[in-house]
Amino acid sequence: MNATIARLTASTLLGKRRVLLLFVLPAVLVLLALILRLVTGPSLQVGTTLLQTLALGTIVPLLGLIAGTGVIGPEIDDGSIIYVLAKPLPRPTIVVTKLAVAVGCLVAFAAVPTLVAGVIMSGFDDGMAVGFAVATVVAGLAYSAVFLMLAVITRHAVVFGLVYALIWESLVGGFVPGAQVLSIQQWALAVADELIARDDIKAAVGLGTGTILLLVTILAATWFAGERLRSLTLTETE
Repeated sequence: MNATIARLTASTLLGKRRVLLLFVLPAVLVLLALILRLVTGPSLQVGTTLLQTLALGTIVPLLGLIAGTGVIGPEIDDGSIIYVLAKPLPRPTIVVTKLAVAVGCLVAFAAVPTLVAGVIMSGFDDGMAVGFAVATVVAGLAYSAVFLMLAVITRHAVVFGLVYALIWESLVGGFVPGAQVLSIQQWALAVADELIARDDIKAAVGLGTGTILLLVTILAATWFAGERLRSLTLTETE
């Protein structure tokens, strides 16, 4: 970790346009939870559906895309990454620092609103609010690592990331049997399933498998991003 890089990265990530996007999605989640609470009253079933499909299935991948690409993509695009690369810092340290900033963003803009929405729907009954909040953190870590890696690999990371987040994670990963095994959403759902005392949450993988796949994905994406950044020449960034 490097405090200076973390501060500069946070400043870039929380620029005017990005911060609006970061606020809009969680605001929609909390507002929808309030509306559903007024219409249906306290409901664990409705709350579970809302948090699984909207929070974990849609908002977390999109915020992971914004944060994961936003911590390094703009610097590569405008060439300012050369000032970071010129510093005597190990490339893995740069990647880990930027990943930490992205994860912090996901905690603030995804996990906390998910917890709030869950409490609005059913309080702390059956651990639903806490379970999904924890799931958004682990999913956010995995998404951030994958999208950060993608931003280092290609300047079209946002396009590819949108296809992945909206088609694979939101649609295929949520509803297509078999393909769900390769979905970060399902791996994180296994964590939520373990923490929530309900039988209607069915992850496509067990907790052990989901945990292993999450760790492998996070570590592999972080390592590869560091290696790619190590080989990134100053000429490539100009």
